[in-house]
Amino acid sequence: MSETDEMRVLMVCVPQAGHVRPVLPLAAALASGGAEILVASAPGARDLVVGASLAFRPVAPDLDVWFGRLAERTRGRPGDGLPPEHVERYFVPRLFAEIGLDAMADGLDEAVRDFAPDLLIYEPFSFAAPLVAAAHGVPAVRHTIGLPPDQLVVGLASDAVTPAWRAAGLAAPTAAGWYDGLTLDICPPSLTDPSDPTASRVQPLRPASLPDRTAGLPVTLPHHDRPLIYVTLGTFANTNRDLFRLILAALGDLPVNVLVTTGEDTAADALDEVPANAVVAGFVPQAMILPHCAAVLHHAGAGTTFGLLAHGLPSVALPQSADNFSIATRLASAGASTVLMPGEVTISSVRAATSQVLTNVSYRRAAARLAAEIAAMPSPGDVAATLRTTATREEAFRRPSPPAPSAVDQLDP
Repeated sequence: MSETDEMRVLMVCVPQAGHVRPVLPLAAALASGGAEILVASAPGARDLVVGASLAFRPVAPDLDVWFGRLAERTRGRPGDGLPPEHVERYFVPRLFAEIGLDAMADGLDEAVRDFAPDLLIYEPFSFAAPLVAAAHGVPAVRHTIGLPPDQLVVGLASDAVTPAWRAAGLAAPTAAGWYDGLTLDICPPSLTDPSDPTASRVQPLRPASLPDRTAGLPVTLPHHDRPLIYVTLGTFANTNRDLFRLILAALGDLPVNVLVTTGEDTAADALDEVPANAVVAGFVPQAMILPHCAAVLHHAGAGTTFGLLAHGLPSVALPQSADNFSIATRLASAGASTVLMPGEVTISSVRAATSQVLTNVSYRRAAARLAAEIAAMPSPGDVAATLRTTATREEAFRRPSPPAPSAVDQLDP
């Protein structure tokens, strides 16, 4: 494309809120700069995308269909009984790399043919995206949505997608094609894995909005003079009503205000016996809550984590699934959070951990350091402008893939 052409950008996401929301700020920034944006996913992502005033195209069935296809391959529920450190090793290659690629590849191929993008931007678990981009010769940019998986997970995923690449007449990919082009990395430096091969080909991108303390809290709290504890389990683990009830019981005796948001798919009135110091609401944008908080109890999802860190908030992480465990571990290593693994979560442990992050100033200081790192990262508008300039030089998006051992070579004998 020439510098005077309108850039056409196809953005590709797994149909789940935690995969869609992180790419929308950049999509909106590109659109406001004059680019034509089309977001490709499954029907379940439509409302999020259209709500951001962006064009949407379904290219795959919804995620429940993916899980159903995985369940057909095994006896029992997929993933049952796995220790936390094996969750990503199981689901990334099986659900996203094998089933997700197969579910999305044909629809995405048609979208590329119809839309003729100048650039394809994809979140990492849309494994069909680098394959289809390579098949059509379209520059592809990876937009991270959290911390990078360990290299064993990447190797397993690469092995899983290799047959599809070979069937398309392409050479077997290195690292599932992830590192063949530019990576937009939303992870602040202190949480980044220094061994991640993307380190030499990265454009940092601020992961969350900076604090806006001009707007009031959209709910009325029981006590005007107590610190606010925000409780969220995101958009996947938020159906765990027993965990919500345990947290409320743990915090009911503390001299704090508690705001619990259950999300859009769990009714706020489903939680009975709400203590006098707590308010339970459905969906409230966290950007409206975080500026008023003293600490956060959360599931260690990437979106929640980066949001609370942008506000310099200490937290108690209660990881539930997928990458929650690695994010929680990294938060603890950075000193910004204390972590309770599923087997450690009790009323007394949650109460003690919350008191600890409120009274030990080291947690707030560590969170403040991470907040400063996030504030220093380029905004979506800045990165959109960089991409618009770079798109006139396609070779700037590409580089040879670094060598990476097969996952089979990394497995214990």
